[in-house]
Amino acid sequence: QVQLLESGGGLVQAGASLRLSCAASGLTFSWYAMGWFRQAPGKEREFVATISGNGGMRVYSDSVKGRFTMSRDNAKNTVYLQMSSLKPEDTAVYYCAADRYYPRRTAAEYDYWGQGTQVTVSS
Repeated sequence: QVQLLESGGGLVQAGASLRLSCAASGLTFSWYAMGWFRQAPGKEREFVATISGNGGMRVYSDSVKGRFTMSRDNAKNTVYLQMSSLKPEDTAVYYCAADRYYPRRTAAEYDYWGQGTQVTVSS
């Protein structure tokens, strides 16, 4: 049984930093591309970042490029999202997801999802 467990969310002020983690189990982690998505109240789930299985390829949305960094530690079956210079518009539930094949931007392509962690940025 595949499980993805996000952690690290919280309430911070604008300009602060947070690091999200997503611990995976029940899958051969290095075979999977991983993605971070987010969903704000009343909005659709949107792509944030994705990373290939070996960590060699990373893609970011324009809205977070230069502020967020995604990384992975295959020895720990964990991916991270380092978020800096946070803005109120970054407020959302953040989800990690696993894709058996490629690092992709489309949520529907992902095979497994975590339950999400709330990030709230106050102005």
